[in-house]
Amino acid sequence: MPDRVTRVAIVAPSGAMREALEEALRASDAFEVVDAGVGASGAKADVILTVQGAASDAMAPRDVVDHVLLTSREREILGLLADGMVNKQIAARLGISTNTVKTHLELLFDKLDVSSRAEAVATAVRRGLLLL
Repeated sequence: MPDRVTRVAIVAPSGAMREALEEALRASDAFEVVDAGVGASGAKADVILTVQGAASDAMAPRDVVDHVLLTSREREILGLLADGMVNKQIAARLGISTNTVKTHLELLFDKLDVSSRAEAVATAVRRGLLLL
């Protein structure tokens, strides 16, 4: 099977965390730190790296989509979905309107290629985008 290259953008909550992640990634032969700054998708990222190696069924889930990059708000809403909150509760928690929540959910569903809240949470967990 040919080698497969996957680009990953990492956004760290602090400079110290970014430096620790970058140092750990540079120490591994499995990763090559490519760039820092703005990723190919236009999202601001602290570290861009490539993951190189033969893709095997054991190493990567079949449904991983390389280009799925969720915004921090989408990740936040996904977490609240996993907590079982409805749109009105999410809106109140985040200080936004229910229409804005609906818009975020539509974009999130499109990115994950799902059609329900439960499917969004399950898919995000399977892809490693959400930890429960």
